Amino acid sequence: MLLENDLIKLRALEPEDLDRLYTWENNPQLWAVGNTRNPYSRFVLKQYIIDSEKDIYETHQLRLMMVNNKTGETVGTVDLFDFDIHNSRVALGLYVDAAFQGNGYAKAALHLVEEYVFTFLQLNQLYCHISEKNTASRLMFEKENYQTNGILKNWIKSPEGFENIIVFQRFRNS
Repeated sequence: MLLENDLIKLRALEPEDLDRLYTWENNPQLWAVGNTRNPYSRFVLKQYIIDSEKDIYETHQLRLMMVNNKTGETVGTVDLFDFDIHNSRVALGLYVDAAFQGNGYAKAALHLVEEYVFTFLQLNQLYCHISEKNTASRLMFEKENYQTNGILKNWIKSPEGFENIIVFQRFRNS
């Protein structure tokens, strides 16, 4: 299976990704949508890149870089995490750098990840948590036929107060 389509390819982390990861992971504006509460050092990120060669079955997570096929620019990341082998599911996080948003990268990455998760890993479920305020992501998941299966009230704290999270799920045979 090749994790590539007309627009992007998804590839493993490389040492050359350190500066980009350092910038993205240390952006406080992104911390609210993830579980980050503090900055990451270059040393920690370097170790993370080294450890990324381990199998998803060992670490229960996988990060892939989104690369524009035409320009070779790294435009974002895909995170698979909370890999639950017993219950046959994995959580999804997509990030596209602000400079590249609106070009279809997230949707293209989503299709590649679905193929990987459902065909290669043969999992039953791919799910994600999206803030009610994140209209662009909500619309994309709705258009891609993800089921809305719950609202987690006051789930994340933001500078504006608590936000609700919508649980989106896609099942292998749906």
